[in-house]
Amino acid sequence: VKSGLVIGECMPRHRAKEFLTFLRRIDRAVKKPRDIHLVLDNYATHKTPEVQAWLEKHPRFKLHFTPTSASWMNLVERFFAEITAKRIRRGSYSSVDDLEGAIYDYLAQHNTKPKPFVWSKTAEDIIARERRALDALDEIRGNR
Repeated sequence: VKSGLVIGECMPRHRAKEFLTFLRRIDRAVKKPRDIHLVLDNYATHKTPEVQAWLEKHPRFKLHFTPTSASWMNLVERFFAEITAKRIRRGSYSSVDDLEGAIYDYLAQHNTKPKPFVWSKTAEDIIARERRALDALDEIRGNR
């Protein structure tokens, strides 16, 4: 988050095995003893015994979870939106390998001059807007 550098990997499946492979890659890429804070959704891969055992042996990894339906808060989701708009939608891919090549190319270009993402609204502005939206939804549903 601080540097804007992105460590990315395309994998055909999303199981604990692939998650461990990615954790090991992050572990190699980030200088020790720096703590690593991972922001995750509540997908179950981190709950397996193998992943839990690995995390116990690597205490510098700190896990944080986004609330349900709060992907807008997740910088990874924000980055996915950016790569989709700037690279994926602009291309034509005849195979999964072509698509993965475009993703890796984008990551390499991004990481030549990484910039941290800066929110343009304060937390208070975002929460107030969400509150107004929820209030309007309650009114529509007749809950008020």
